[in-house]
Amino acid sequence: MNNSISRRKVVGGLAAVSMTQVNAKETIRGRARIVIIGGGFGGASAAMHLRSIAPHLDVTLVEAAKTYTACPFSNLVIAGLRDIQKQAFGYTNLSRAGIKVVNERAINVDTHKKSIGFNDDRTISYDKLILSPGIDFRWNAIEGYDVASANIMPHAWKAGAQTLQLREQLRSMDNGGTVIISIPPAPFRCPPGPYERASLIAHFLKSHKPKSKLLLLDAQDTFSKKPLFEKSWLEYYPGLLERVPGSESGQVIRVDPKTKTVFTDFDTFKADIINIIPPQQAGKIAHLSGVTDDTGWCPIDAITFESRRVPDVHVIGDSTIAAPMPKSAYSANLQGKICAAQLVRQLSGLDPISTTLNNTCYSLSTPDQGFSVSGVYRNNDGIFSPVPGSGGTSPIGQPISSKISERHQAFEWFNTITREAFG
Repeated sequence: MNNSISRRKVVGGLAAVSMTQVNAKETIRGRARIVIIGGGFGGASAAMHLRSIAPHLDVTLVEAAKTYTACPFSNLVIAGLRDIQKQAFGYTNLSRAGIKVVNERAINVDTHKKSIGFNDDRTISYDKLILSPGIDFRWNAIEGYDVASANIMPHAWKAGAQTLQLREQLRSMDNGGTVIISIPPAPFRCPPGPYERASLIAHFLKSHKPKSKLLLLDAQDTFSKKPLFEKSWLEYYPGLLERVPGSESGQVIRVDPKTKTVFTDFDTFKADIINIIPPQQAGKIAHLSGVTDDTGWCPIDAITFESRRVPDVHVIGDSTIAAPMPKSAYSANLQGKICAAQLVRQLSGLDPISTTLNNTCYSLSTPDQGFSVSGVYRNNDGIFSPVPGSGGTSPIGQPISSKISERHQAFEWFNTITREAFG
């Protein structure tokens, strides 16, 4: 399908059909205790959806932070184009909906006793547990890159303080400086995210420090929406942005924060600002719960999102092994809603129902233009598989008016997803 808006209507319709299959309000015997760990797009969406379809359930959301700072559009904050306060969402509306919100860090999960522990030795029990722990970093997977190094070479891959740090580094850099972005091997959160970041940082440099250079050191040879990004870079940032792919020694293997130097297999690069996006894995609580495998991610049943390693524990969002479905906020939100609905069916003594899922990832190539990639997936056999002939990317030659429209659609999507998750 060539028209991006028509494609989105089809994809959205498929998602709506799949959800109506599982959203029927069912009678659940007893008052089951559902605990959700992780208050991002996956966990918060699951909690709100549970209250919507089964309001008598005892639902508790455990999240250490009192405010969630969203990653989508945080690249605009880095480029000085958006206030970070617009990325911040609290949990007041979840509490008003009858969800118990515990703003403490869970430090362990006893899956045999079905209890969750906290620093003060207090525990809470569950009948069903949903984990939505997001990602953690593989510190020292790049030699020399650890928590301390991130204070000099920020990752900004978890929105918040590091987002602002990278923004301030860009503001303070002299005109004529060099910026490096290091992109890790897949899988990682938000596959198109580093390339959108490159686009918006390039826009900042072009507007404010035009003598500067931006270098992408990329462990990958290909990436999501590659033709669209590369066409945009040639059009808007010629001579300013350069990318070195993995096959040409683009993967960073070592860093020296003191000298602001990065090393690949065959080359050495110095820069004024170095944004290291490190290799990733499932969030720490997933490892403590025993739901990760040797990859560092969480194998799940694609229909119910139940862990393949631990019963009565469901895992959603970035921490899951759900390929070809990407690790994105869109995916986490949808997975949270479907997981909630399937869990209600299980508690009602009903069999789970296979569903059709979708994902759309928007990226901004300039502050006022964007494009997208969509995918549609089935989970009939307990694994995710693409629907042949579905999805696709925005057309390469689409007019500027369509790119502007896609940018507006991106903001509409963000407003919708944050409303569904945080009320």
